[in-house]
Amino acid sequence: TITSMLLAGKKANQLGHPVVLDPVGAGASRLRTDTAFRLLKDVKFTVIRGNISEIKTLASGAGTTKGVDADVADKVTEENLDAAVAFAARTGAVVAITGAIDIVADAGKAYCIRNGNPMMSSITGTGCQLSALTAAFVTANPGHALDAAAAAVCAMGLAGEIAHKRLTPQDGNSTYRNYIIDAIYNMTPEELEKGATYEVR
Repeated sequence: TITSMLLAGKKANQLGHPVVLDPVGAGASRLRTDTAFRLLKDVKFTVIRGNISEIKTLASGAGTTKGVDADVADKVTEENLDAAVAFAARTGAVVAITGAIDIVADAGKAYCIRNGNPMMSSITGTGCQLSALTAAFVTANPGHALDAAAAAVCAMGLAGEIAHKRLTPQDGNSTYRNYIIDAIYNMTPEELEKGATYEVR
């Protein structure tokens, strides 16, 4: 699979297609970390999306990733803005850091996004879903990678909010996960525009 990722990334670069890197578990194992660094070296990415620990690992070799989830002590704060912008400038990619406050930045501009619900951390797959959404949004909006990635992050967080409102006392994280998928499926541009909560720095 590592070979296929490298081949696919290089071919996408040749064809001018956007490429999104989700460095799952970078910092958690040597294989995952080395693979992420190899991909960064050999493929030009449009967006690099991960939690704060994964991005810290790639940006500075630091971070305290545990499994594929962010360390509780490593939540995203606005103090990470400068690091995100610097990493974006170094890689030429949009950098999306997801956590308590999401940051989506390129070398000159950053979005601080406050959509989402704390319960989203109790289910698996939201990061993978967001990476797929990001690829779709960026592909659908050529030349606007920063805004498209920010819109994808807002959409995912808003879906978490909408899904949470549907829960009954009998529902749990499995139902919540399905409601998030439903919320993405049913989301309209108008709903996203109205519900997105962000500031631009």
